[in-house]
Amino acid sequence: MQPETVTTTPAAEEVDKTKFLIAALNGTALYVLAYYVVWAVHQAAKLEVSRFYHLRGTWDPSRIVYTLADGEWWRMAIIGVHGAGPVACVLMGMVAFRWYWRRERARRGTLKLLLLWIAFHCCNAVFGALLADTLTHSGFWYVSDWLLQLGNAVDVILALLAGMVQLALGYFGAIAFLQAHDSRTVMRYSHRQLMVVSTLIVPWLVGGACIALAKRPYLSVYEGVHLLMMGLLVTPLGLGCLNEVFSDTVERPQPTHVAWGLVALAVLMAVAWYMALSPPIPFG
Repeated sequence: MQPETVTTTPAAEEVDKTKFLIAALNGTALYVLAYYVVWAVHQAAKLEVSRFYHLRGTWDPSRIVYTLADGEWWRMAIIGVHGAGPVACVLMGMVAFRWYWRRERARRGTLKLLLLWIAFHCCNAVFGALLADTLTHSGFWYVSDWLLQLGNAVDVILALLAGMVQLALGYFGAIAFLQAHDSRTVMRYSHRQLMVVSTLIVPWLVGGACIALAKRPYLSVYEGVHLLMMGLLVTPLGLGCLNEVFSDTVERPQPTHVAWGLVALAVLMAVAWYMALSPPIPFG
C-alpha cells in the first residue's frame, strides 16, 4: 500500500515547519539529557571499581584520569576499571529499551523517546566506544587487549565488528524510533526526510556540540571521539526511517509544544555536572 499523499496550504506548511522546529528542540534536549544520564552511570561505575582497587586519580567533567605509574597497574585492575562503565551501560540500555518497548511506546508523551535515547547512548558507550578506543588505544580497548592478549590484529577485528554491530542496531532500530513520536505531522510519510533531519541529525549534531561546549576546557579527545561515534548509529537509523513507510502514532497524541521542563532540565544537568567536577575531584 502506498503512503497517502496530503496536499497542504501555505499556512498549513508554515505550521508544519514550526512543529518540526519544536521537534528538533525537544529532541536535542532529550539527546543531551540522555547523554548525561548514561555518562553519569558510566563514570560512576568506573569510579566505584577504582575505589575498590584503591586506585588514585582525578575526575573532571570529561573523564577520569589516573595518576598511577605504569608499573603500579595490574591486569585485573585494568580490566575492571575500563570494563565497568560499558558493563553498566549494557545493563542500563537493556532496561531502558525493555521499559520503552513493553510499557511506553503505545503511550503519548516524551518519556518513551528519552528511554530510547538512553538505550542508543548505552549502545554507543559499548560498541561505538570499543571502535573509538581501539583507534586511540585508550578506554575500553584495554579490556579486549588485556583480557584476550591476542595482539593488535585481533583487537582491530573486534573493534570493526563492534562498529558493524552499531551500524546494524541503528538500522534495525528505525521502527522503534518511529514509534517514539506522537505528532501526526512529524510522522507523515511525505515529511519523512524533514523528520529525520529534525529528530535525528539536529539532536546529534547540535546536542553533541552543546555537550562539547559545556565541558570546555576539559573536553578530552577520548570523549570527543565517542560523541562522533554516535554517527555510526544515527546515520543508519536515519536511512532505516527513510525506508520505512510506517506512519502511525498514538490515538490521541499531545498537542505539539516545546517541552520547556525538559529543556531546562538538560541545561541544569550540564551546568550541575560542570560545577560539581570543576575543579576536578581527586580520589584514592
